[in-house]
Amino acid sequence: MTLRTLNSLGDLRGKKVLVRCDLNVPLDGAHITDDGRIRASLPTISRLRDAGARVIIISHLGRPEGTPEDRFSLAPAATRLGELLGESVVLAADTVGESARAATACMGDGDVVMLENVRFNAGETAKGQAEREVFAAELAALGDAFVSDGFGVVHRKQASVYELARDLPSAAGLLIEKELSVLERLTSSPDRPYTVVLGGSKVSDKLGVISHLLPRVDTILIGGGMLYTFLAAQGYSVGSSLLEVDQIETCRSYLAEAKELGVAIVLPEDIVVASRFSADADFVVVPADRIEETPFGHTGIGLDIGPAAAETFTAHIAASKTVFWNGPAGVFEMPAFANGTLRIATALANMSGFSVVGGGDSAAAVRTLGFADSDFGHIATGGGASLEFLEGKKLPGLEALGWQ
Repeated sequence: MTLRTLNSLGDLRGKKVLVRCDLNVPLDGAHITDDGRIRASLPTISRLRDAGARVIIISHLGRPEGTPEDRFSLAPAATRLGELLGESVVLAADTVGESARAATACMGDGDVVMLENVRFNAGETAKGQAEREVFAAELAALGDAFVSDGFGVVHRKQASVYELARDLPSAAGLLIEKELSVLERLTSSPDRPYTVVLGGSKVSDKLGVISHLLPRVDTILIGGGMLYTFLAAQGYSVGSSLLEVDQIETCRSYLAEAKELGVAIVLPEDIVVASRFSADADFVVVPADRIEETPFGHTGIGLDIGPAAAETFTAHIAASKTVFWNGPAGVFEMPAFANGTLRIATALANMSGFSVVGGGDSAAAVRTLGFADSDFGHIATGGGASLEFLEGKKLPGLEALGWQ
């Protein structure tokens, strides 16, 4: 079986189409700090509106525990989507209740209604399939067809992702099509040399990716908090830097496997070590094997890769034809420790090959640092889902759409 696409739904004029988007945007109060996921949803929404469909948006925001919470309302997302579409988007006050039924009952062709945060209903994320099925059926009663376009949630077996796709004629939206095309290119037919840049806080979050990609890539560059477990695996002291002691042996085995395969795992040769985890902390640059030989001693904490490492990473990226990057190199939110992430982003923006920024914190980082989405070959919208795909895992939300 192959992925069902929008064309499989036929004529949608006058039909109510439920669209599962991922509008889980970062907020500062009621202010959206990165609207990338909302903008990524526009092509599918616009295609459906042009076809005369009546579009009912479903999404989550944050991690509410099955009951409404004002801080997780989709109101900011509805406002921003309306601004981008150039017209008002009605936000229902609930998910499948009286407000949702009233708002969707009076829609005209091309109208857009957004349901309130789908996770305000406990059935969305319920562990029991029966409870999810009940909620999915209530959602399905609002529409005639379903389009799944939230790639960031396709790795979750949740009511609006999995069960709903089985209750209505369903298909993948344009965003999911695009994401899959990119990920297949990364796993099946990458131009070489192929380099993967991994950062973020924990090695344990990336174990499956490293294991699955090791035989498929030429180089892996390691930054972020996870690098200190790799340094510890080489016998180095890392002070108070983030360390997963239970993963040291795993990192050691990856280093050995990479050597056998002829894959280069590149660790930073120097580190920015700070006196404490703070934007105004004192800091020094030291060789990676001398982290505790600073004025801070064993209390020093590594918060970024050093300038020499940034040069090395840049050179590897520039020499590559394909680069996938997931996870910042340091604490980019603090200017003193953003250089490594900035240098990686700049190298990806300048490379002549295909560059993919792997969603989540990486996407937020490049936008925070002033880059445009168009500076890269692709910015993924689903960090976790992208990683699980690259691990070779099956994703329930895609299987429900016919993907094998």
